[in-house]
Amino acid sequence: MENHTEHACGCGEGKTPDRHGRCMMPEVTFSAFILSLNTSALFHMGEIPDPTTGQKTLDFDLAKNAIDTLVMLERKTKGNLSRDEEELLKSIVYDCKIRFVKAVKS
Repeated sequence: MENHTEHACGCGEGKTPDRHGRCMMPEVTFSAFILSLNTSALFHMGEIPDPTTGQKTLDFDLAKNAIDTLVMLERKTKGNLSRDEEELLKSIVYDCKIRFVKAVKS
């Protein structure tokens, strides 16, 4: 099922039009990568429904893996990120950890 944005721009899922109207994948950035890991963690904690089925899924092992990957990236990139990237990563790691603990407890 297409969402309104995809239908309006004519591009398929995950693609956006460039300035010439060609459908392209979004630019790969560190922030986009971090946000994709965040989305994965939230999806596996049942906070984001499957876009195809609308069903929520719980897989704490996969959620923990996404969070552990974020933590590893935070550790390995220390001192090599822009201030905005560092703050984004720090905030997402904190938020995911809190949400994970709450999800496991409930």
